[in-house]
Amino acid sequence: MKPILRLQSLSRSIYSPPRRGISTMTTTFTIPFDNPFNNTTSIPVILAETTSISKGQLLSFPAFKTWLSSLHKSLAEQSSSTHEFHKSPYMLRKIDIQAVDYFGGGRLGFSKMKVDVSNDIGESLPGSILLRGGSVAMLLILQADDVPSTSEKDKYVIMTIQPRIPAGTLKFAEIPAGMLDDSGTFAGGAAKEIHEETGLSIPQDELIDMTALASATESEGNLLQKAVYPSPGGSDEFIPVFLCQKRMSRKDIEGMQGRLTGNRNEKEKITLKIVPLEELWREGFRDAKTLAAWALYEGLRREGKDLSCR
Repeated sequence: MKPILRLQSLSRSIYSPPRRGISTMTTTFTIPFDNPFNNTTSIPVILAETTSISKGQLLSFPAFKTWLSSLHKSLAEQSSSTHEFHKSPYMLRKIDIQAVDYFGGGRLGFSKMKVDVSNDIGESLPGSILLRGGSVAMLLILQADDVPSTSEKDKYVIMTIQPRIPAGTLKFAEIPAGMLDDSGTFAGGAAKEIHEETGLSIPQDELIDMTALASATESEGNLLQKAVYPSPGGSDEFIPVFLCQKRMSRKDIEGMQGRLTGNRNEKEKITLKIVPLEELWREGFRDAKTLAAWALYEGLRREGKDLSCR
């Protein structure tokens, strides 16, 4: 029995499980980044073994450019003696690209990064990021055309029911939304998504940017987008929320209930759901975009903003 025991002990002593998250082969390059606190002008970018992205692709990725510019300006604010981190300023020291995901046509869609943002006394900030860039969301309100346009009665909201695999469901209720492409404007992206997801063609000039209206009273110098950030603890995603109010016959409004829509080339399978405006918060409470849109609409309306059909 003793030899067997020795063999078992030996097998345990020499076995070393693979360390997760550590690649045996990496690629490193540097990108420009001025850091006034340690007089450096670049930072290293480290790519995991299975990550395929070039320096040029990363620097041209709109989401990365927006994030890096915003972070650079925010870190620079620490030079002010009134900043809470002035005595021990944080610095961006390196970026680890752990994975990337490409869309059709080779367009970079998502990047999973871990960044080192720390100060000289050993303190660091959480830096795990799913980088994906901006999206747009639309609150599309339909009103029966047999009631006065100044009335808040008989208003309905178009919601979409569609598969959302990251949420683990085939029928997630939300307001129409979609990611921006590399060249899209916010209003143009909103109009495009409305058409794809509802079948309605609405000119850009009929859309009201509610997030821009809400930010109008902000002090100058805010570095964030005029948008909703649904998950800033883990993602850079920002979502401007647009409003369009459209008057239609009751028959046409009812005819949209249950309609199948979506861009099949983008694997969208969408069913429309028409809900009363006063029930929107209950129907869409799981969707941050829906709650943000509802709150913006109610808040701006109470402040007397003109949100009427254009």
